[in-house]
Amino acid sequence: MNFPSNLKYTKSHEWGRQDGAKIVVGITEYAQHELSDVVYVELPKIGQEVKQGVACCIVESVKAAFDIYAPISGKIVEINKKLESDPALINRDPYGDGWFFAITPSNVNELNNLMPAAGYEEMLAQGAK
Repeated sequence: MNFPSNLKYTKSHEWGRQDGAKIVVGITEYAQHELSDVVYVELPKIGQEVKQGVACCIVESVKAAFDIYAPISGKIVEINKKLESDPALINRDPYGDGWFFAITPSNVNELNNLMPAAGYEEMLAQGAK
């Protein structure tokens, strides 16, 4: 599996990528594989305040519904509207067109709580799911 080194990862399988003043958020290749075929995404609202580690989005697959957690606290400034009509983008391109939302962080230092790619891979290798 692929875990790009320019991303930071959470134990709950989200990733964050700094893009200027915002953090773009999605789920890992591992997570989308575990979800199986994504059929629906309930995205947060633009302007919504989110807290690090708190659920803010829901993904439904053919298996079940899963919460998506904010990797960093802040305000939702952008959502990926493409997912509304094509939620399978998450399966096809989890690190590109399958992103969920972007956050303007209230405390950018929270990024230090996230894992680099090597740490995330080590967590998976140790069987944490």
